[in-house]
Amino acid sequence: MSEFDLLSRLRAGKPAFDEPVCSRADCTEAATHRVEWRNPRIHEAGRIKIWLACDDHLEFLSGFLRARDFPVRVHRVGDDLDEAPVR
Repeated sequence: MSEFDLLSRLRAGKPAFDEPVCSRADCTEAATHRVEWRNPRIHEAGRIKIWLACDDHLEFLSGFLRARDFPVRVHRVGDDLDEAPVR
């Protein structure tokens, strides 16, 4: 399992990272949310991509995806994994 394979780490019941950090470029703040998404043009319905977001960048990251009509859902970093397709 790659240290960057967040979904596999969550499925295995392991913490995402010792200290989850926001996925926004150049941000070093602690992540507080998981932004789960997929690109329906290239990903099958069961594929889940995950970005991590701090409070300051949550709207930026989720808005970036929604503006492209990608299905998006947001969970707190510590929430249980939701493996239902992102719709």
